[in-house]
Amino acid sequence: MVESIVGCKWSMHILGLLAEGIHRPGQLYRASPGISHKVLYERLHKLERFGIISRSVYGTKPPLRVEYRLTDFGQRFLGVVREVRALQAMLDGQADGR
Repeated sequence: MVESIVGCKWSMHILGLLAEGIHRPGQLYRASPGISHKVLYERLHKLERFGIISRSVYGTKPPLRVEYRLTDFGQRFLGVVREVRALQAMLDGQADGR
């Protein structure tokens, strides 16, 4: 699971946007130049399936309002990924300083 998310630039990008407070699919799409609707929805469904994000639907008649949010697990997951990236940057800096 971790590799399929961390190894995907769009999944990490979407998680970052959700952490910043962007929750609607249209907002996510506009904030992601180069992503197709198909890829966006595939990534959203994958992240939801892994329990990293949750999907909420508001309203009973179209157009429905859909929002995605990080779950508690998703917030912890994103925190761990950010820590690993910070450690990697530190190690890269040490290697450059040799």
